[in-house]
Amino acid sequence: MKNFSNAAFSPEVIEVMTAALAAGVATLPEPTHSSHVNALAESILRTASAGERNVANLQRIALMELQLAQRN
Repeated sequence: MKNFSNAAFSPEVIEVMTAALAAGVATLPEPTHSSHVNALAESILRTASAGERNVANLQRIALMELQLAQRN
């Protein structure tokens, strides 16, 4: 996982990010690979750091980035 040691989030934002990650992971096919979960988490952290606070948007962006990464 990339270094997010300087990131700081309020409890409310952490709840939003947690919900986005759970929703994103729920859409992945079984068996779920840890690398896919890590990719979703990194995307959500990066996008939340940029100011996004909507659960659906965080989930959508993370899943799109994962799909694009798998094409390469």
